Amino acid sequence: MQKPEIDHSGTCPITYGLGIFGDKWSLVILRDMVFKGKKYYGEFLASPEKISTNILASRLLKMEAEGLISKTTDRQNLSKNIYQLTRKGKDLLPVMLEIVEWSIKYNPQPGIGSDIIKGAPKNLLTRLHEEREVLINDILVNMDNVNNNF
Repeated sequence: MQKPEIDHSGTCPITYGLGIFGDKWSLVILRDMVFKGKKYYGEFLASPEKISTNILASRLLKMEAEGLISKTTDRQNLSKNIYQLTRKGKDLLPVMLEIVEWSIKYNPQPGIGSDIIKGAPKNLLTRLHEEREVLINDILVNMDNVNNNF
C-alpha cells in the first residue's frame, strides 16, 4: 500500500489536528495502543469495534506517515511488525483523556465504574481530576515498559 500524501495547507489548528487523528478508527487504534498495550496488526483487528483490514492498514500507514507511530519488524517473528507510539503520538494522551472526560460528562452510563476503559489505570476518572500529571506520567511509563518487552 502506498503511503498517503500529506496536505497541511489549512492554517486552522483544529483542522490540522482533525486531519491527523480526528477519525474514529485512528482514535480507536491510539486507545488500544495507550490503554491496552496493543502493538500488532492482528491485535488491532481483534478490537470489539471490528475495524476492517483495509481501514486498519490505511490508518496505520497514515499515522506512520504523520509521525504518530513507528513500525519495526518483530525480532522474534520476522513476519510481524510492531507498531509503537512516537513522542508525537504520546503527546496526544492529554487530548485523549479530555475526550474521555467530555464523553463521560455528556454520555453518562449508570453502573460503569472508574475502569471505564479496559486496560486503563484503576480509578482513571478520580485520578484524572485529582492528579492529572501523575496519571499521565504513569500511563506513559507503563506504555514504555510494555513496549520494551519485545
